[in-house]
Amino acid sequence: MNVERELEELESDVDMEQEDLEISIENVVASASLDQKIDLLAIMKVFRNVEYRPKQFPGLVFRLKRPKTATLIFGSGKMVCTGAKSEKMAHSAVKKVVRELKNNGIIILSKPKIVIQNIVASANLHGKIDLETAADIMDNVMYEPEQFPGLIYRMGVPKVVMLLFASGKLVCTGAKHEGMVQEAVEKLHVLLKDYELLYYE
Repeated sequence: MNVERELEELESDVDMEQEDLEISIENVVASASLDQKIDLLAIMKVFRNVEYRPKQFPGLVFRLKRPKTATLIFGSGKMVCTGAKSEKMAHSAVKKVVRELKNNGIIILSKPKIVIQNIVASANLHGKIDLETAADIMDNVMYEPEQFPGLIYRMGVPKVVMLLFASGKLVCTGAKHEGMVQEAVEKLHVLLKDYELLYYE
């Protein structure tokens, strides 16, 4: 009976810790390639929701309301989608742009090859972080409070960069899939607790 109770308590502790790590995906950047040249002027003539100023920037900006994203399209057939809040949303945004182009007479010969390039996420550990001590005892960190209020921590595995703030909030960048974000934040949380750098008021 005692063993069962202990297991239940352990499970609730784990649940509590995972709830503490309030993680939200802020932006997913995906690249895509169509392996063909695209006539950007033709796109501009057909669509209203695009921006194309070749003297300022070589790409055309194609905005979608649903999902709310902006996709850069280049004459080479390369595309970059930003603004998605999940990997799934990034994939569906690129596919929707290609579908809209096709439906409006822009010839697209192949399916886009989509690759997630970067995921930016934020998290809240709901405790204060002792950044000065962290800068002294942690490896791979940079902390110059006169220039930037956050501590920059380069994690080896998974390979991401974390910005830590004294408030307990952090930003994770460089992840290639959502699982990497979860793993990195959980790993950092454990590290901060082990080093006694996280405290609750």
